[in-house]
Amino acid sequence: MKKTSWTSKLTSTIAAGAAALMLFAGFASAHVTVSPSAAQTSAWQTYTIKIPSEKDLPTTKITMKVPEGVAFKQYQPLAGWKITTEKNSSNEVTSITWEVDGDNEGILAGQFQQFNFVAQNPDTETEVAWDAFQYYSDGSIVEWTGQPSDSTPHSITAISEDPAAAGNQSAAGGHDSAGTSGNANDNEATAGDNNATKADDDTTLGDALNDTVTGEPNNTDSDPGTLKLQQATLIVSILALIMSFLGIALATRRKKR
Repeated sequence: MKKTSWTSKLTSTIAAGAAALMLFAGFASAHVTVSPSAAQTSAWQTYTIKIPSEKDLPTTKITMKVPEGVAFKQYQPLAGWKITTEKNSSNEVTSITWEVDGDNEGILAGQFQQFNFVAQNPDTETEVAWDAFQYYSDGSIVEWTGQPSDSTPHSITAISEDPAAAGNQSAAGGHDSAGTSGNANDNEATAGDNNATKADDDTTLGDALNDTVTGEPNNTDSDPGTLKLQQATLIVSILALIMSFLGIALATRRKKR
């Protein structure tokens, strides 16, 4: 009987640890992200915001704050979504909202949606944070406004005179390191030409619109902040599992004595 009880406890502990690991890993990877993660100073840039649905409820609205120093220009229309912007007293766009329209049910569980827009980057090197607010059909809101180590971090883009160098790690994970998000040939040419001048790297609005993403998913789950969170979660889960095993072993020995 003791052997059966010990086996049952061990099986339950392993199952609980595995379930927790899968749950935390899922949360760590399902972030709202804006790509590319590195871009050229002063350039007209096509950005893509990717919204996964973490809950068993549809996402019906997403609002993104335009970072200070970034000049929002245009958005790409998308069937089934109503797109609105807010402006300040200087007629500058401060936020953009995508909301379900018509018969659209929204972003269902297990799905994601991408929205594309064009903005002009700051003329000096900096990091811009994309605060976003995700609305679910039950009225709940997830605020993606935290730091990279938080559970709901905002996405960050490094604005650099040398975006190929600034986005080296992200590029290895599938991000576009320079230029616009939807033109792989242009990105490779930009990354490989370290002697290109700033004037050559800057794109016009027409170029940016022509390079608009066609809807193919980006591997945005490879952000350095996301990977660090996943690794930390895995380590904590493994340690918790080991502690559980040790506790069971000690309890079994005490009973035998």
